Amino acid sequence: MFIDKNIDFQEGQVLLFDKPLYWTSFDLVKKIKNIIRNACGYKGIKVGHAGTLDPLASGLMIICTGKATKKINELQESNKEYIARFHLGKTTPSFDLETEVDGTYETCHINRDLVIKALRHFEGEYEQVPPVFSAKNIGGKRAYDYARKGINVKMEAKKVIFHELELLEFNPPETIIRILCSKGTYIRSFARDLGEYLDSGAYLSGLQRTAIGYYKLEDAIQISDFEQLLRSFSDSDE
Repeated sequence: MFIDKNIDFQEGQVLLFDKPLYWTSFDLVKKIKNIIRNACGYKGIKVGHAGTLDPLASGLMIICTGKATKKINELQESNKEYIARFHLGKTTPSFDLETEVDGTYETCHINRDLVIKALRHFEGEYEQVPPVFSAKNIGGKRAYDYARKGINVKMEAKKVIFHELELLEFNPPETIIRILCSKGTYIRSFARDLGEYLDSGAYLSGLQRTAIGYYKLEDAIQISDFEQLLRSFSDSDE
């Protein structure tokens, strides 16, 4: 991602960042907003993101500034690509590493061919039930607010599309899959569904977003590099 010295963040920019592991999407937006304000002397500036990433995921996030925030809805509709790591034979309530293992299952019957068969089964449209440990709005509250209090809520299934599912590595109990999917797809829910199809269990043990539409992670910038770059622009103007 090329950033010119004369860049106008108020006029509007679409910026690509590699979100660090454990950061929330809000953390990234807040950090970028502060960097821009401090470097450019803005009293206020609109900054928003075009699609969240869980704290336990890393990878591409699109940050829009100024007038470019009007593009956010359009960008959110884009397909997403992920590299996902799954741990087979165990489950957690959140379907990832946020919660402790709550079930252990046999895996000796799972081989590479069975995993590939499962991927072919899930390609295309299917009705996916979101995880209760999610930011899904239920009755004016986030679903995870209910889940963390032990309150059962009904999660409605939603149609999602898996355009491509490619097995990259099969090294039991871990397997790595490249996923190209539609907006609104929960990779954690796919972990649950994959485990059930394999007559076992599975949870998401690692996730990196590598693309949003035609925007690629390889073109993203690190937060520290962005801050240093803007500081160098500011210093050169003094």
